[in-house]
Amino acid sequence: MVKNDNILALASPPGIGAISLIRISGPESISIVDNIFDGIEKIKLADIEENKVQLGYIMDNKRTIDKVLVTVFRNPKSYTGEDLVEISCHGSIFIQESIIQLLLNFDCRVAKPGEFTMRSFLNGKMDLSQAESVADLISSNSEASHKLAMNQMRGGFKSDINDLRTKLVNFASLIELELDFSQEDVEFANMKELNKLLNEISSSLKKLIDSFKTGNVIKNGVPIAIVGEPNTGKSTLLNSLLNEDRAIVSSIAGTTRDTIEDQINLNGVNCRFIDTAGIRSTDDEIESIGIERTFKKMAESEVIVFMIDYSVLDENKVNYYVDYLNKIEDKFPNTKLITVLNKNDVKSNISVSDLDKFNPIKISAKSKQNIESLTSEIKIYINNLTSQIDNSTITNSRHYDLLNKTHDEIHKVKISISKNISSDLLAIDIKQAIYFLGELTGEISNNEVLGNIFSKFCIGK
Repeated sequence: MVKNDNILALASPPGIGAISLIRISGPESISIVDNIFDGIEKIKLADIEENKVQLGYIMDNKRTIDKVLVTVFRNPKSYTGEDLVEISCHGSIFIQESIIQLLLNFDCRVAKPGEFTMRSFLNGKMDLSQAESVADLISSNSEASHKLAMNQMRGGFKSDINDLRTKLVNFASLIELELDFSQEDVEFANMKELNKLLNEISSSLKKLIDSFKTGNVIKNGVPIAIVGEPNTGKSTLLNSLLNEDRAIVSSIAGTTRDTIEDQINLNGVNCRFIDTAGIRSTDDEIESIGIERTFKKMAESEVIVFMIDYSVLDENKVNYYVDYLNKIEDKFPNTKLITVLNKNDVKSNISVSDLDKFNPIKISAKSKQNIESLTSEIKIYINNLTSQIDNSTITNSRHYDLLNKTHDEIHKVKISISKNISSDLLAIDIKQAIYFLGELTGEISNNEVLGNIFSKFCIGK
């Protein structure tokens, strides 16, 4: 599927900058650049050693376009596994476009999105899971998401998947051999050993599948819902956390009618704070929709910050909140619940000891009093979350789907063994599991899947 042609693209961000990078890959890439490059040392690029940088000029006949650095990478020791040339020029849009137009005059075309990385995959420089991590690395916007992408690009769970697939292939071969000698009454595949192997594989798959939740949260940012009744100070808290007036603050109940999101970085992890509509009974249709969305955001969040107006608390309210917070814990058992008593600077004289089981944090969002105690609590949760990251943590929904499909096939095989189903039927399910694992790493692939994956890349990558 690798096209034997030459491609080019601007590999640096478009627009004006100090330096721009133009990348050319293909069998004739070196000779193409030679046509427009006049090196200071008067040596043809085709004659220099690999991975060498040459200083010179890009020429349009006798007209000088720019003074540049040209780096030559010879196959297979290049990003794409092909001959590859990179031109570092000054970051003028005019210069960028002039060089690209000159190159297009020769046997060269503009690359499609992700085509450089696709060629890298197709030429065996990386597997498909590693190729996908390149896009994640480019889009990483926090220390934690960068770490995850780097783990994947270095191989991540590649060895785990290859090990699982090899074991299944070996056992499938024994079953096939047994079928070939079915008339001889010979057993090559020990079902007890197969069951043991399936349990090991199932456990490994479950670990990878379970890691997706953590990986996906870190990759996309930790969703933190700020919830509570109207006028408890949710929008004020969001503004205090962001240090800007992001949300409209008003004494009128029901001002926030839709969710407002923004993020800050805590301990190298992006946290997506979501200001929600106040929870109360209302006949206002629009406000009701906002409240409905609040409950939806609570279900989607990793952390719920439940705010209580400390200044208007009475005994009945305390009892109400105790019941309500218990219900939240029951409904969202896997979600971190942080209870906040806001307006501590104008607090009531009512005892709140009944709320002690929820370890409430007393703050004043308006005066930013004790906000650091809230952020510290969130940081503790984040530290626990990031401690779960390892080389096998997955972040890609395609990987998650294929791992689940593989796990389902393994489960089918285990059931079949328990029911003494014939070996030929066992072989079908094992082959299907092998197929899904092969799809994950790209050992088995089709043009449609590859096209979809690489279309999401930037053009220069």
